[in-house]
Amino acid sequence: MADRPIKELGGKTPLEAANIPALDEIARLGECGIMDTISPGRPPGSDVANLALLGYDPFVCYRGRGALEALGAGLDMGEGDIAFRGNLATTDEGGVIIDRRAGRVDGRVFEKYLTNIALPSYPEVKAVVRPSVEHRVAIVLKGKGLSWKIGDSDPHKDEASAKRVEPLDGSLEAKRTAEITNELLQVLKERLRGCPLNQRRIEEGLKPANIILVRGAGAPPQVKPLKELYGVRGACVAVNAVVMGVCRSAGLDLLEVPGGTGGVDTDTVAKAKVVEKNIQEYDLMYLHIKGTDNASHDGDIESKIRMIEKIDMMARHLLDNLNMDETYIAVTADHTTSLGERDHRGDPVPLAIIGPEVRRDEVTAYGERSCAMGGIGRIRGTDLMPILMNFLGKVPLYGS
Repeated sequence: MADRPIKELGGKTPLEAANIPALDEIARLGECGIMDTISPGRPPGSDVANLALLGYDPFVCYRGRGALEALGAGLDMGEGDIAFRGNLATTDEGGVIIDRRAGRVDGRVFEKYLTNIALPSYPEVKAVVRPSVEHRVAIVLKGKGLSWKIGDSDPHKDEASAKRVEPLDGSLEAKRTAEITNELLQVLKERLRGCPLNQRRIEEGLKPANIILVRGAGAPPQVKPLKELYGVRGACVAVNAVVMGVCRSAGLDLLEVPGGTGGVDTDTVAKAKVVEKNIQEYDLMYLHIKGTDNASHDGDIESKIRMIEKIDMMARHLLDNLNMDETYIAVTADHTTSLGERDHRGDPVPLAIIGPEVRRDEVTAYGERSCAMGGIGRIRGTDLMPILMNFLGKVPLYGS
């Protein structure tokens, strides 16, 4: 949601240009600040950023994004398993990538063609493939002697060919896992190219999803559940797989979100209603919206402003339907995504907290520059959870 000043908006950020009366109310009646999600000037990925917001130091616990994506997609992982995040993508006949997202295809329609995968050279290794939201795919490898210290097949740009997966260290495990992954990707490519759905897409003038690109091999993060750390029961309201995976690692229940898409067309008020319906069962609810990030990656100013205003509608529903005499709401972003750069940046994000015992400051509007004037000051992402748990009386005294 956070951004940089935009020339087309007269030097305002999208947050400053949007009509957001509910978010402004939270800032006006609450306490504000700005936050470096992982560290000042360090652009965070969504995986490490959300780990930090839940109080975990990603520099200590992070072991790759792939496992988080797989956990969020509902796949189980045991000790020694590794996972990847992947994209369904489109290549031409020469193997050059035309679109890394295959037109943001709904990959779930391919699921039945991606089951019962057999690896001829490695029959002892089980591969599980599950499409998640849009073009995204999660993959888990189960077997002995696997290593997550391997590279990507994704070149991270169009007009390039998929790369061979290579080991990132000199271990036999990494070398073997790279070979297994390359064979798996070849099997998946053959499955997709012979798929009737792709033949139909070609006939309809659509981009076929004829290859899977993988990146971010990993194992689950080494974290203790929030219930063990603070004695709280928590839930996650999200549809983005990596965020759901982070929350699942933290021991949060994953709640179904009717109308949630993970894109700019998501129903934000439906998400607020899930919180309203379930909040009495939980001490903590983690509500995530993805669409602002998508709009920034697409360089779409109008869509980003509309998405921010949809978030404001969600905030309005929460303020009007929750008991604010016993509820704290923290509004922030997991990272700055620049419309100009179309990517994550290391700029701090705004934070506002409203609740019954919050020390109200002088801030009157929710935005990157206005929140910087607030009483919370400038903090890091790992500070947020202790601040919220302190309000709930869940942080033990340090010292005597």
